[in-house]
Amino acid sequence: MYGFINTCLKSLVIEKFGEETWEKLRLMAGVQETFMTYEIYDDVITLRLVQEACKMLDVSSEVVLKLFGEYFFSFCKMSGYDTMLRTLGGNLVEFIENLDALHSYLALSYEAMNAPSFRVERMDDGRILLHYYSDRKGLYHIVPGIIEAVAKDFFESEVMMTVINQSEEDERTGKKEHVVFHMVQKETVTKRKAQPRHKGDNEQTQDQEETIKKMKARYASLQLCPRKRSPWEIVRSIVMLGQGNLRQSFTPSYPKRLWIEEQAFCNAFPFHIVFDQDLVVKQTGVNIQKFVPGLQTAGIRLDEYFTVVHPEVIFNIQSIKKFINSQFVLKTRREMLPEIHQNQATLKLRGQMMWMESLNCMIYLCSPKLRSLQELEERGLHLADIAQHDTTRDLILLNQQRLAEIELSNQLERKKEELRILSRNLEIEKQKSEKLLYAMLPTHVANQLKEGKRVEAGEFKVCTILFSDVVTFTNICAACEPIQIVNMLNAMYSRFDRLTNIHNVYKVETIGDAYMVVGGVPVPTDTHAERVANFALGMRIAAREVMSPITGQPIQIRVGLHTGPVLAGVVGEKMPRYCLFGDTVNTASRMESHGVPDHIHLSPFTYK
Repeated sequence: MYGFINTCLKSLVIEKFGEETWEKLRLMAGVQETFMTYEIYDDVITLRLVQEACKMLDVSSEVVLKLFGEYFFSFCKMSGYDTMLRTLGGNLVEFIENLDALHSYLALSYEAMNAPSFRVERMDDGRILLHYYSDRKGLYHIVPGIIEAVAKDFFESEVMMTVINQSEEDERTGKKEHVVFHMVQKETVTKRKAQPRHKGDNEQTQDQEETIKKMKARYASLQLCPRKRSPWEIVRSIVMLGQGNLRQSFTPSYPKRLWIEEQAFCNAFPFHIVFDQDLVVKQTGVNIQKFVPGLQTAGIRLDEYFTVVHPEVIFNIQSIKKFINSQFVLKTRREMLPEIHQNQATLKLRGQMMWMESLNCMIYLCSPKLRSLQELEERGLHLADIAQHDTTRDLILLNQQRLAEIELSNQLERKKEELRILSRNLEIEKQKSEKLLYAMLPTHVANQLKEGKRVEAGEFKVCTILFSDVVTFTNICAACEPIQIVNMLNAMYSRFDRLTNIHNVYKVETIGDAYMVVGGVPVPTDTHAERVANFALGMRIAAREVMSPITGQPIQIRVGLHTGPVLAGVVGEKMPRYCLFGDTVNTASRMESHGVPDHIHLSPFTYK
């Protein structure tokens, strides 16, 4: 399927259930985050999304697919196909009968599109059956969702669709799934209660209401599936009915003889074929003769030179009559072409089948099926080979521009996706940088520096400072390799860093084996001494998990604490540091240096 379908499904989930639900569904289904509109994706991706959505929402696939069908119709309108859809037909049946023609047109842009096929069948008892053919099994519940949304939006009616199972072997379309729906349509009309002008007019008003009801019913019976009309059109029709001036249905007149000679007809319609009920070719256009000269042979059958591409039916007169309202696409058999055309791409014809009862023959009015000037060249054709009245000329030229726009759109979508990925990676790197910055400086200080502001120094009247160092660190350095020292300090400091988060104290710096933290700075708190004391106790336990590279025994640390006022501020520009100044810092350092190994040395102020 094209990415347009998956994008629609993504949009549905986000709109109905939110971004988080889509992200969860995407991860469960194991699919990418975004889809390119004109890129082809495996059907498995769409089916997997539907299956996971059923599990997540705990509903049946019928509910999910029908909801998708309703939303798909709205999504197509929002994507710029609104006018195109509205002009397909004046009523619901005409709309459905022209869906295949719409798919054929869209195939000019979506070359690999494998769209479903629709056929309306009117039964003798008045029932209307909708035949749905698809190469994708299990998706037929989408159809009621789409048709009901179309009927409600375009034709102001309600549709009830009931599934009738039918074997695909009866049709032999080559499609994997054939489902028949019984379609019942009911018009929904908003009734307004008439208000009499005078109390004495009640009886007259009731008669008028009854008359209007009868005229509405009569008018509604003229169309099985009425198109959406403006209030003015409805009133005008009712007035015409009341006056008995309703125009009779148009009856065409035909000449007694056809005023065109055989040669002129074959030149005017260079791509046409007339064949009988046994598929024997009776007449062809001049350009059919030019590119498939074998058709001029007397008694040749059409199926000897062509195969039916769409609809996928058996190539016989009965199947063609059954799908007479469908657009037929025929493709030449390469092995039957003359040697001059063997190296060229096969020729596809697209057109309409019309049964001529009096002649007991079928006429196929067609044109070459081409998407671009490149395909025209590959088949050895020129624009001059196509009749001037044939819109295929304009279609090729317009679609050439359309294909260029699609390619540009593809490039823009790819660039957009690349930018989205780069933006996401940039955000990840930004978060890493911010995390590193916040590890070096207090959050509010870092934010001020990011904004280019100058950070003023601040005075804190009371805080608790801790210093620690490793006992006999100088001897360890003298006896070990540098890498062993680095590994030992890294193991110890990593444990200490985790403790700072647990006890909510701020790590000021490390110098060699000295580790300095503070409580109550930069965010003042009344429990600064308790936090630092608890952190000190945790340090002793954590240090015992780190082994000395000399003795292989746990290392010992000295810890000193002191409480008092400090001055704090940012020092430096190239590698700014948040530093503390004052006698409290010096006293805390002395408490550590005069302490006892594996003990915590408190000053009287901290103890108090």
